Amino acid sequence: MRFPASQGSLMVVAQFLKWINTARVSERAAAATALANAFMSGELPFEDRCAAEAALTLLLDDPAWKVRQALAEAVSMSRHAPPQVVAALAADQPEVASIVIARSPLISDLDLIDRVADGSGATQVLVARRPGLSMQVSAALAEVGEAEACLALLANGGAVVASLSFRRIAERLGHLAAVREALIADPRLPADSRHALLVKVAEALRRSPLVLALMGTARSERVMRGDRGRCSESPIGQNSDPASARAAAFRRSSRRRT
Repeated sequence: MRFPASQGSLMVVAQFLKWINTARVSERAAAATALANAFMSGELPFEDRCAAEAALTLLLDDPAWKVRQALAEAVSMSRHAPPQVVAALAADQPEVASIVIARSPLISDLDLIDRVADGSGATQVLVARRPGLSMQVSAALAEVGEAEACLALLANGGAVVASLSFRRIAERLGHLAAVREALIADPRLPADSRHALLVKVAEALRRSPLVLALMGTARSERVMRGDRGRCSESPIGQNSDPASARAAAFRRSSRRRT
């Protein structure tokens, strides 16, 4: 699609608006892709570029979601796409929004954090799977993300996850076996989070109907308290720091004496 510079932006936009009212969905989708690629190429003269951007903005109101989806596919990976178009597509229905939320480099960390806070679980998963996810967005997912989103975050090797975020996932979702397994398998998991997970396992076992039937409530409570004490030593005892190892050994010997 070519925009003649001699006609001016307003005339071209008016002609485009007239055309899209009669064009088929497939034609409008193809036009959306062609327009976006022409705009992002950087080769259009200023007048043509203005006309192309105005036409892309008009396509955001297309009643057919497949047209908007084609537009989202075209702009999702580019840093040269119109920011207002990307922002509007990110707020569209899931079939359209998911494409730019998962890929676009133009969506800022603040926008992603808002998506995590206000979006559905599916939206949170899309954010969690983004490459090169920042520590701030990871922290938002750890704080309010649903279990599937946190699992996606832990599976994202390119995400930067702070120790505190691991701890929050363990505290919030450590009672879920899938989350516990993903955390324990992650080599980045800090020692205090590993301890919190072991405590969660002990609590889950204590509440298990099978354990209660075999041991009774009082005995299961005693066993859990003993396991919790051993759990508190294991993260430190595994530490390579000699002072920490000596502290763990001192606690064990003190308990034996008492």
